[in-house]
Amino acid sequence: MCNRYGTPRIAEIERFWHIGGPKDENRWWEGGDVFPRQPGPFIRRARHDPGYSREVVVGRWGLVPWFVKDLQDFKASTNNARSEEVAAKASFKQPWARGQRCIIPATTFDEPNWESGKNVWWRFRRADGDLWGLAGLWNVWRDPKTGEEVESYTMLTINADAHPLMSRMHKPDPKLDPDKQDKRSVIPIELADVDQWLQGTIQEASALLKLAPVETFDAGPA
Repeated sequence: MCNRYGTPRIAEIERFWHIGGPKDENRWWEGGDVFPRQPGPFIRRARHDPGYSREVVVGRWGLVPWFVKDLQDFKASTNNARSEEVAAKASFKQPWARGQRCIIPATTFDEPNWESGKNVWWRFRRADGDLWGLAGLWNVWRDPKTGEEVESYTMLTINADAHPLMSRMHKPDPKLDPDKQDKRSVIPIELADVDQWLQGTIQEASALLKLAPVETFDAGPA
């Protein structure tokens, strides 16, 4: 699971993912590290475009489901979502069914490595120097008391027990076999696949839920 990542500025996001359109305060972002329940940018199919275009939104990292009554009382950890569970899990099944998929722009992401017997944070960049575009889901929650809309998103993960790099992250459970640890990895969406992810069918999007080759990563102690 990912609990910290770095983001580029809005201008870099727009340039790399070819996003235009009017500027407004909802698209302002200066870049920097993002932690759970804090704001961060994400790219989605534009909500109010009857055709197809992309837009950048700044929202809460930690998806707020439709059934939440009071955001202050909502303590569940929803910044990550297991891709194998999104079609059935109450917090994520509506956004998944509605095709509310997004791209989470990142310069880096961090994961804990316990091979030394203690936690050493590792930082992950792309080996080609490009930005990460990580698979996610978004939602809009409306406060039943005030009517205020809250934009939010979650980062999808996938089992990485067989991955030569990502299987080394996180603290292992000594009670479980190496291939049963359920180590997790984020899911990069390559530039050529962005349209398929944002506007494709559920079947087309599901085909992109896979581990990235180990050569994609440039990783080491932060």
